[in-house]
Amino acid sequence: MRDNLFIDNLKQSTGMRIFIFLVILFISSLVGAAVSAAFMFAGDLGMKIAQGLSSIMMFVVPPIVYYLITRKERAMPALGFRAVNKPWLYNILIGAALMFVSLPVTNQLTAWNEAMDFGTVFEKLEEYLKSLEEAAQAATEKMLKADHLGGLLFNLLIIALIPAVGEELTFRGVLQQGLSRRMNPHVAIILAAAIFSFIHFQFYGFLPRMFLGILLGYMFYVSGSLWTSILMHFVNNGTAVVLYYLNDKGIINVDVDHFGAMPPTMVVISAAVTIALIVACWRKSKELIQKDEWHQ
Repeated sequence: MRDNLFIDNLKQSTGMRIFIFLVILFISSLVGAAVSAAFMFAGDLGMKIAQGLSSIMMFVVPPIVYYLITRKERAMPALGFRAVNKPWLYNILIGAALMFVSLPVTNQLTAWNEAMDFGTVFEKLEEYLKSLEEAAQAATEKMLKADHLGGLLFNLLIIALIPAVGEELTFRGVLQQGLSRRMNPHVAIILAAAIFSFIHFQFYGFLPRMFLGILLGYMFYVSGSLWTSILMHFVNNGTAVVLYYLNDKGIINVDVDHFGAMPPTMVVISAAVTIALIVACWRKSKELIQKDEWHQ
């Protein structure tokens, strides 16, 4: 009886749930680092396998284990794997389209972020952050390298699909939903997006990545399902993977890092259309939910 009471209290305590999630995340990350280390020096393929294993252990495993331990509900629906709110096709298509419609805004935020100057006082810090950025860029380009179609598909799995599932599970399924129970949903979405961006440890990509997190967060909130934000995340990462491959093979000639860059007028239009699409999805879903409740 006492054991059951302890478990019930555990499932109701927000602080304890957060602590347990962090412990699970820490242990799983250590295991993932140990396992992936075995592949790190096995050439480019080994590096990609190591990256995939690391992503799974850090972002996929902890949310599932956490919800199995702390939640009364079934783990998968509680994590966000639910049916997309009506109109489901409308929400999914708008979500995918947002990844392209918002590109001018993303590029503008990237330009602002890269232009940040810390001044002479923090010159050493700025040099250090830029060295981290260059190292991350070099690692990313190495990861994106693919000699054939099979390599492209493997890159889509490692760089696009696994991170899309894992990061949405962690940052939207656990973090955003957890924060939403204690604060205004808009604040929860923005805070979860900020943490999502910070955890990548790339200062000069913080603003565009946070903006991406906000888009994913709102569409998850509007659609009520992780499937929407996972698809959006996959489209975002997958587009970069495919463009890099086509560019590397000489099939197209584009600046992948600044794909979608537009003049200021188009940035404003992009921002307005992005906001309008999210609001349209929000209102449409709300109307249909209220209509269903009225009929019931």
